[in-house]
Formats: sequence, C-alpha cells, structure tokens
Amino acid sequence: MIKSPGMTTSAERRIVPQSTPAADLKQRSKNQPPYHVILLDDDDHTYDYVIGMLRKLFGCTPEQAFQLASDVDQNDRVILDTTTLERAELKRDQIHSFGRDWRIPRCQGSMSAVIEPATA
Repeated sequence: MIKSPGMTTSAERRIVPQSTPAADLKQRSKNQPPYHVILLDDDDHTYDYVIGMLRKLFGCTPEQAFQLASDVDQNDRVILDTTTLERAELKRDQIHSFGRDWRIPRCQGSMSAVIEPATA
C-alpha cells in the first residue's frame, strides 16, 4: 500500500514528547525569582548618551528612552527591566561596558547599574 504524506498505518506510532525544550525553559523561567535591573543617576552622562544606550541595549523607542532618562534624572534611579537573574546580570554588565560619554570631557566611563530582587 502506498501512503500519502502524513498518513500512518496501524503498525506505525508517532511519539510525541511530553515536553519540548522551549516548554522546559519557559517552566524553569517561571520558577526563578525575578530581579530588577536598576540604572543609577550621575552627572557625567548626557540625556543623549542615556537615550542612545537604552535604545541599543533595551530596544526602547525614543519616547520610552527619554521617559526613562527623565525618571533616572529626577529620582536618582529607575527600573529598566524585571527578568531572570541571568538576564539581569547580562543587562547590568552591558550597561557597565557601554563606554564613556564623549560629550562630557570629565566622563570617565559607563553609567552604573545594579540588580536587586524584585519584591511582590
């Protein structure tokens, strides 16, 4: 007997895995406690620098990036992301390695960021 594609015979059995790697990853992510990535304010970086960094590292729109830059300027800190510990560490490290603001001669390096456990 010639089978059509997708047709099975009684002797064939399709094995469907109980969970997929993507499902396992999603479940593990749900079980991890969330962490905040927090940008700290300073006087050695311009709005243009902060907006550019947020657009590049976090994919913010210009409007979102400006709002976050304003928030950090007014409140001395702003939560940029709430995520897994591993991703929070990555984002913090990306901020720390973004480089100095060439617009301000006294600027010596990147902005500062910290990660903190997100509380309910």
